[in-house]
Amino acid sequence: MLFRSLTGVVTHGLGAAYKFGPAQASAALIHSSRKSLLVSQSSMKVELLPALTDNYMYLLIDEETKEAAIVDPVEPQKVVEAVKKHGVKLTTVLTTHHHWDHAGGNEKMVKLVSGLNVYGGDSRVGALNHKVTHHNTFKVGSLNVKCLFTPCHTSGHICYFVTKESSSEPPAVFTGDTLFIAGCGKFFEGTADEMYKALIEILGRLPPETRVYCGHEYTINNLKFARHVEPRNDAIKKKLAWAKDKYDKGEPTIPSTIAEEFTYNPFMRVREKSVQEHAGHTDPVATMGSIRKEKDNFRVPKN
Repeated sequence: MLFRSLTGVVTHGLGAAYKFGPAQASAALIHSSRKSLLVSQSSMKVELLPALTDNYMYLLIDEETKEAAIVDPVEPQKVVEAVKKHGVKLTTVLTTHHHWDHAGGNEKMVKLVSGLNVYGGDSRVGALNHKVTHHNTFKVGSLNVKCLFTPCHTSGHICYFVTKESSSEPPAVFTGDTLFIAGCGKFFEGTADEMYKALIEILGRLPPETRVYCGHEYTINNLKFARHVEPRNDAIKKKLAWAKDKYDKGEPTIPSTIAEEFTYNPFMRVREKSVQEHAGHTDPVATMGSIRKEKDNFRVPKN
């Protein structure tokens, strides 16, 4: 099933022009197509490639060398097509965690493109040939990649922080299923204390302008829960209205920034009195555990 292409440019409120590419033939919960999005900076480009029902793969391109990396290539053929479209050399796979919808395409990816460096923090990651841990660093072309170990959703989860030396442009972080826009991943293999460290002490200490590229399009449902936790938070109300409009058009709600997450993400706001009062705790870690348990059982309202 094919959908017509849509091209255009929006500023997205983050200072750089975001270019919309061809519509993707991926089903979404409400909209019949999900569009790709190209975030262009002078040092790097990031193309959001919708996959499965609500996943995102990310093609990271170093503008200086035209070398590229792909984050969580669960649909390898789409990746090959995007690489060909941009005329870049794919050298690297960045795997956030071992779950099938993130790492399930690795084995096919390395068959389609030879010589790939496959990074990940968990032996359960398919085709892994570079196991990494916290603060390991390497390069994709001239871009610097730092590994951030964020166990909780899975015990080997890695986020990838990407910077360019001497650049004044925002860095990027690929957060998999640790940090979502206005949410966080379920604690499948970890604790509230681990998620607190991941969100507040590791990701939360990145530069505030860092752009957040997460693993799923969960933004609307996350914001509805955030509104439930903080019904008087205007940042949540505004972001939810914006996200609904984007989603109705089939457009991504990603990326956000670390600074934005601190204004509307309840899991990044566990030190705030309003969130603690909702949870009935004064300790941030206890608050983290309480609201995660509540969200696990939250019935999302229609509006």
